[in-house]
Amino acid sequence: MKRVVIFASGSGTNAENLIKFFHNRDNVSVIHVLTNNPRAKVLQRCLRFGVNTTVFNKEDFIENHKVLKVLKSLNPDLIVLAGFLWKIPEDILKKFPNKIINIHPSLLPKYGGKGMYGKYVHEAVLRNKEVRTGITVHYVNENYDDGAIIFQTHCYIDSLDNEEDIAKKIHVLEMEHFPKVVESVLFPNG
Repeated sequence: MKRVVIFASGSGTNAENLIKFFHNRDNVSVIHVLTNNPRAKVLQRCLRFGVNTTVFNKEDFIENHKVLKVLKSLNPDLIVLAGFLWKIPEDILKKFPNKIINIHPSLLPKYGGKGMYGKYVHEAVLRNKEVRTGITVHYVNENYDDGAIIFQTHCYIDSLDNEEDIAKKIHVLEMEHFPKVVESVLFPNG
């Protein structure tokens, strides 16, 4: 049984999509969700599916290594960042090399880096009059949105699209592709 741990900060639609995708499977289980936001909707979503959660703060994440201890006890095969915005500390990266992946709402390397998430990405895409955008799933390293790319796919931007329209298109791509990409990382040989 492959064990997946998710980090999320907000509504948790990607986390829920992953939980549903792997629900009742005999080879993969989402065993835990960690969040830095005690009011994140992802906590309610996890409760509905019986997935355990941990809420933590910056001190737990960076200074006292509480999050690292939780991760060690869970022994995940893969850690998935699904709308989690904090940079992963070096001690976690070292303990789980090539076992942490992230989804980003642009075609990296465009529109990545610190502060480039959600609506800020979509605003930049519009401002620069891009004709397409998309999603990137990549390995996490010590820099924001800089790890090796695992998967990308795109959608086209209509001349009348606004930020919300782009966000909806990106959401469709995430829902369709992210669980399959996670599965392909867990089972690279099919």
